[in-house]
Amino acid sequence: MTNTPKQDGPLSGKAALVTGGSRGIGAAIARRLAREGAAVALTYHASPGSADGVVADIRAEGGTAVAIAADSADAEAVRAAVTGTVSAFGRLDVLVNNAGVGSMGPLGELTVDDFDRDVAVNVRAVWVASQEALRHLGDGGRIITIGSVFADRMPFPNGTTYALTKAAVAGFTRALARELGPRAITVNNVQPGPVATDTNPPQGPIADAMTALTPAGRYATPEELTGLIAYLAGPESAYVTGATLNIDGGFLT
Repeated sequence: MTNTPKQDGPLSGKAALVTGGSRGIGAAIARRLAREGAAVALTYHASPGSADGVVADIRAEGGTAVAIAADSADAEAVRAAVTGTVSAFGRLDVLVNNAGVGSMGPLGELTVDDFDRDVAVNVRAVWVASQEALRHLGDGGRIITIGSVFADRMPFPNGTTYALTKAAVAGFTRALARELGPRAITVNNVQPGPVATDTNPPQGPIADAMTALTPAGRYATPEELTGLIAYLAGPESAYVTGATLNIDGGFLT
């Protein structure tokens, strides 16, 4: 695949917002959507340098991108990120709810603050961004949420809150898809399996267990997820909605 934006690509003339787009999966998605022709806004919270780096990479390849500071735990910041995207590009066609956090530990040791932040970022921000996006998405728009296979299978202890939040967005996806069907806006949930990022390295404390449970026998790279995201963002996926799509190396088999 070429590393320059497709002037007549499937997303040419479209605008996308990727939350949590400064690192890992989000950064890979932002780069891929830009290469498909979209103008891309990405949000960041604690990594302004990384966000600027992604924007610089996209612009160096001839694409259009902006970075927007927004803590996904702050509902008003999430709304402002959506409106900021529209201000920057004059439109919004694709929303990718990617930002996420995870508090791991025995239920008895987690705090209400842990729970509240996980729900705020992983669930409420998806709800808020989607609600705000609907004020701007035209017919045929796209909403894509990055969930997790842990919504369906948590193979080890201490993941209760994270699994809860990812199961919630899967249910939200199905309900919103039915609501938005008449507008031809598709709503889909992508559930990655183990993916190598700086927060989930393939040499981390759960890596051996996750690899053993994955028929592919390895972690994915973030880039290996982006083809599916690009497809869901583009015109060829118009009949795919309300779906939870696993890209997990066989983890859920």
